[in-house]
Amino acid sequence: MPGGMLVRGDGDDSNLHHNHEAAATSSAGPMIKIDVAYGSAQHQLFVPSHSTVGELKKQIAEETGLEPDKQRVLFRGKEKEDDVHLSTAGMKDKSKILVLENPTGKVKKVEEMANVEEKVEESIARKESKVEEIKETEEMSKAFAAVGRVRKEVDKLSERVAAIEVAVNSGTKIAAEEFDVSAELLMRELLKLDGIEAEGEAKLQRKAEVRRVQGFHETLDKLKARNSNPFHDSNKAASVTTKWETFDSGMGSSTAPPPQPMSSSTKVTEEWEKFD
Repeated sequence: MPGGMLVRGDGDDSNLHHNHEAAATSSAGPMIKIDVAYGSAQHQLFVPSHSTVGELKKQIAEETGLEPDKQRVLFRGKEKEDDVHLSTAGMKDKSKILVLENPTGKVKKVEEMANVEEKVEESIARKESKVEEIKETEEMSKAFAAVGRVRKEVDKLSERVAAIEVAVNSGTKIAAEEFDVSAELLMRELLKLDGIEAEGEAKLQRKAEVRRVQGFHETLDKLKARNSNPFHDSNKAASVTTKWETFDSGMGSSTAPPPQPMSSSTKVTEEWEKFD
């Protein structure tokens, strides 16, 4: 070269690539062959000697399809942990390991499935509970509406009973049919109340309306009795006594009692035209 610098040109790109591979091999350690027995199958894996058991499990998963968290790696009868290096565990080239499926993985999977099923059941239960609540709310609304309709009819009948009471108290004679019709109408509303299925507040309202109807029935019975016998009430009944009934001898007799002598205190003056 100009200037007296000598350059050796016996190297090429292939040597440079080889040097890179050698550097990579030295950094990761030499490759070793591991014989893997899983069930009835046999597998051969080539891994760096500095790999951990956890990294080995990843390659085993690629070959067997068994997830790393479900693997148990046994070497010389002992299970190896994931963070242990192969060289530390004593694994060398052509070492043999046994891979078993971790039963806890199955249990975990079963537990996960059970948890999923439990969550699904809880979700279904919540939905059913919500549906039941909606149904109860609808039924309660129907009960309130039914009791309300009966209450309106009973209000009308209460006015009818009040009018009858005013008439009877005033001494007006009421036809017996009026009492019978009013009682029949009240009985119909009582039957309607009996057919209403209600809970909670609606049940209390229904019960109160039943007592109200029963009260009107009792009032009608009393008014009917007074209407048929206006002298039933001793405070208002008129007592008629004849003069004949004041004598024992004349009571119940068709003839008048004999005349009685005038009292000495009675003075009869025939001279009524006497003047001073």
